[in-house]
Amino acid sequence: MPSFPRSELEEMMQRWLALNQRCEEQLDWLPLADLYTEDATYGWNVGPNDEFMAIGREEIREYAVGYEMEGLGGWSYPYQRILIDDTQGEILGLWKQVADATRPDGSHYEIAGLGGSWFRYAGNFEWSWQRDFFDVGNATSTYIEMITAGALSPGMQKRIERTAGSGRQPGHYPVGQAPVGLWEGV
Repeated sequence: MPSFPRSELEEMMQRWLALNQRCEEQLDWLPLADLYTEDATYGWNVGPNDEFMAIGREEIREYAVGYEMEGLGGWSYPYQRILIDDTQGEILGLWKQVADATRPDGSHYEIAGLGGSWFRYAGNFEWSWQRDFFDVGNATSTYIEMITAGALSPGMQKRIERTAGSGRQPGHYPVGQAPVGLWEGV
């Protein structure tokens, strides 16, 4: 893994955070795909039986920041910490997952636990590799709480209905069967 000047990695992360903020405001995450190399991989685990993997910029656009983000309009992902390893050209960003919907006490629904993204920088202000992590059990619990309270947006309701009974979603694979493994390239 090549090293990069820390200032370049810091600038990349600032570009990422600024674009992420604009995408949240515009309810459209598709522009984030422009910050990946043509052959980048982006994946995450979704529990004991399922993992997600997008291969290449266009699958990242279509599946990771497109299909997978449908229904999450209004949600925000504020980064809490950024760790930069300029020797390996990697960045770890820790974030929260916060819904725009609120409980009767006024607090926002939020997925408990740590969420994060581990990025590998490729130069030219592009990522070549990203792996996300979050607590699937806590996410499920929050969604159930929101369903019970009638707090789902129409988009989120449609998202849950889409994933509930239609089999494996695009980019999802049985654990260990994705064309690129979660740990591949480490």
